Amino acid sequence: MKKLPLLIAILASLAAPAFAGEKLTPGPLGGRLLALDGQKAEFFVEPDRTVVVAFYDDTLKKTAPSGQVATATADAPSGKVKLEFQPSGDVLKSTTPLPEGDGYLIVLQIRPSADAKPKNFRITYLTHTCAECGRAEYACTCSH
Repeated sequence: MKKLPLLIAILASLAAPAFAGEKLTPGPLGGRLLALDGQKAEFFVEPDRTVVVAFYDDTLKKTAPSGQVATATADAPSGKVKLEFQPSGDVLKSTTPLPEGDGYLIVLQIRPSADAKPKNFRITYLTHTCAECGRAEYACTCSH
C-alpha cells in the first residue's frame, strides 16, 4: 500500500506531456492557424473588420482556394450575424465585416467542397494585443 502513492506519482508524470497543450504555430498573415484534413487554414481579421481565410499546405506554403466553402456566424452583443465568403485573389474573404465590439464568439465552418461535411472552429474574438506574442488576442500563440 505504501508504494501506491509512488506509483500514482510516476504515472502522473508520464501522462503529463500527453495532456500538455500543443504549441500553437502563428499564421503567416498574423491570424489564427486552423488544422484541416491535409492542409491548414488561417483566420485573419482585416483592419476594416472583414475576415480573410487563407489556405496552406503542411509546410505553410499558401495555396489558392480550390472549391473550399467557408461561412461564419458572429454571436455579437448586437445579435447573431452570418458572414458569407467569396474568393478574392488567393483567399476567401467575407462579403460583410464583423459586427462592432469584441469579446464574442465566432463559429467558422469550412467545407473542403460545397457538398462535404463542414469542420467547425470556435474563435473568441478579442482584439486587444497580447503582450507576449504581439498578436491580436484572437490569434494569440501563447499558452496563457
